Amino acid sequence: MNPNEFIVIKALEDGVHVIGLTRGTDTKFHHSEKLDSGEVMIAQFTDHTSAMKIRGKAEIQTAHGTMTSDAKSK
Repeated sequence: MNPNEFIVIKALEDGVHVIGLTRGTDTKFHHSEKLDSGEVMIAQFTDHTSAMKIRGKAEIQTAHGTMTSDAKSK
């Protein structure tokens, strides 16, 4: 884990959910944010956050490249 790395999440529709998942033997949801179209969130992985789940249409920028998630199911 590089403490200087971060990811940028830009919502491309209303209602994009960003969910943080815990680190350790039991992975659990520990934090959730809801973004509306055009909103941007900058996030880092930490000692407590090992993964993030992004639900909805969003552009995600990381040190490894840029990707777009699909729209949420209706």
